[in-house]
Amino acid sequence: MGRAFVYVIVGGGVAAGYAAHEFVKRGVSHGELCIVSEEPVAPYERPALSKGYLLPEVCDLTSCSCGVQLLHCLPSFHCCVGANEEKLTPKWYKEHGIELILGTQVKSADLKRKTLLTATGETISYKFLIVATGARALKLEEFGVNGLDADNVCYLRDLADANKLVDVMKSCGGGNAVVIGGGYIGMECAASLVINKLNVAMVFPEAHCMARLFTPKIASYYEEFYESKGVKFIKGTMLSSFDFNSDGKVTAVNLKDGNKLPADMVVVGIGIRPNTSLFEGQLTMDKGGIKVNGQMQSSNSSVYAVGDVAAFPVKIFGETRRLEHVDSARKSARHAVAAIVEPDKTGEFNYLPFFYSRVFTLVTLSGSFLEGGTKEQYEAIAQATRLKPAIQDSAELEKQGLGFALTLSQKPPSSQPLDSGGSRLLMEKPIYPLHATAGVIMAASIAVFAYWYGRKRKRW
Repeated sequence: MGRAFVYVIVGGGVAAGYAAHEFVKRGVSHGELCIVSEEPVAPYERPALSKGYLLPEVCDLTSCSCGVQLLHCLPSFHCCVGANEEKLTPKWYKEHGIELILGTQVKSADLKRKTLLTATGETISYKFLIVATGARALKLEEFGVNGLDADNVCYLRDLADANKLVDVMKSCGGGNAVVIGGGYIGMECAASLVINKLNVAMVFPEAHCMARLFTPKIASYYEEFYESKGVKFIKGTMLSSFDFNSDGKVTAVNLKDGNKLPADMVVVGIGIRPNTSLFEGQLTMDKGGIKVNGQMQSSNSSVYAVGDVAAFPVKIFGETRRLEHVDSARKSARHAVAAIVEPDKTGEFNYLPFFYSRVFTLVTLSGSFLEGGTKEQYEAIAQATRLKPAIQDSAELEKQGLGFALTLSQKPPSSQPLDSGGSRLLMEKPIYPLHATAGVIMAASIAVFAYWYGRKRKRW
C-alpha cells in the first residue's frame, strides 16, 4: 500500500504552509504535492498560539460551527495570514490538488529509496523531499524534574498544547501561575496570564530576561514594564521539584535557592530541540539540526530542510546557524521551493536575522530588533543593518533611535567599500553589540503589545 508524489513535505507547521503556497505560485500540478503532518489541522501560523490565542476574548472554548472544539480559533490564523497573504484553508489545498495527510506520524524514512513509512503502514514515495519537522518543546523530565503527567503543567508548541493551556488558565482565574523560563514563550505567556487575571511569577537562571537576545539595559526596560503589571521576576535560580496534591496536580514550585512558590498552574518554556531523529545517520547534522547549503539542500541532493530544523549559512555572520524564528521559517521555505523548481535561477539564501545570538567585544550592527513597526521602518532598519555603517558615537545613535535607520535609508549609497569579511564596527570604547541596536528599537514588542491590547479592551 503506497502513494507516489513528485514533492513531499514532512511536517505541518509554518514552513510547510509557506512552502505549499510557493509551490502553487510556481505552477505545481494537481497531484504532485503532498504534506504529511502529525497535527490534525492544516498548517497554521504558530506564533498566534502564544499571543492572541491566549487572550480572554479569544480563549472561549465553545465549539465552532463545525462542532469540533479543537478548531474553534481556526481558520483565522492558517498560513499565510502572518505575511498578509491569502489564507490557506483545507479547501485551498483541495482546490489546488495538494494532498493533506493529517494526524499521521512518519515512522521512518529511507532516503536511498526515497520513501517514507507512516505509522499506519502506508509508504509514501517522492522525487524531492522538504523536511519541515520543526522542533519539540524541551520537557522538564529531560532535566530530572517529574511533572509531565500533571494536569496543570503546560507547555506551548502546538494547537493541542494551546488548548490545554487555555483550559487550565480558565480553571484557575485569580490564582497563582509560575512561568519557568525567561525567553520568548515565557515572556509572551506571562503577559497573557496577567491579562487573564492570574498572579504571575517568572523563574529563570539567567541574570535577566531574554538573555540570548537582550543586553541588561534592554531587559531592564521590559522587566520594569512587566513588574508594573504585577509580574514577579525570580532570577538566578532554577526549578528543583514540585509539590503535588492527592489529585496529582502541582500545588507549589520548589526552587534550588530554597524558595517555594505557590502554584495553581505552571507554564514551562525552557527551549526546543529540532526534530531530526528520522534523518540522523542519513543526513549531515550541524548546530543540532540538518545542515543545508545556500539552496536549503541537505547532504542528500533530493532532500531539503527548512525552518527550525535547518542549519544554513547566514551570510552576514559568515557561518552556519540554526535560527528559531517564524520569519526564517517562512523565507527559507519559499527559497527551498524556488531552488527545487528553478535551481538555475535561484541564488543562495541571504537571510537577515532579527536577533543576536552572541556578544562580541566590539560594536556590531549585524542584526536589528524592531517589532510593531511599519513596512517602511522594517525596510529601513534592515538596510541599516546590511550597510553596517560606521558609528562614531553610540550615545548619539541611541538618542536618534529609529530615526537613524530612516535617515540612513534615504541617503545615496556610499562609494566607500564595506567590510565584507565581517560585521565589526571599530570604536574607541568596546560596548555590548546590542547596545548599538538599542538605538534602533521601537519598544512595541511582547509586553507593549499586551499592554496595548489590554488597554484597548480594559483588561489590565
